[in-house]
Amino acid sequence: MHSLLIALATAPAPTPTPSLRPGLSEDQVTPGFLGFLLTAFIVVLTALLIVDMVRRIRRVRYRAQVEAERTAAEEAGTSGADGTEDTRFPSEGGAARPEVNGDAGPGNR
Repeated sequence: MHSLLIALATAPAPTPTPSLRPGLSEDQVTPGFLGFLLTAFIVVLTALLIVDMVRRIRRVRYRAQVEAERTAAEEAGTSGADGTEDTRFPSEGGAARPEVNGDAGPGNR
């Protein structure tokens, strides 16, 4: 252990300014303009994907909330004007559940 400390203390100091090996140019060791463009494209694409994902998650949560409210209303025994329970489906004239984004949905893509 002691000899390791002595070896480290007597090692030459690194050069203060970095230099390239002979035969290398700066373009060969840096990403350059093309690397910058590719990195910027990936960052923008990732940001757009995150925004899209957040929008889709919000839509799913809202639909689940609407479905839970509709189920709770059905369980509470929603009744019509004559005191009987309304069991009609939306296609038969019953109240339809509101769509969040119009025709957007799994069956309409």
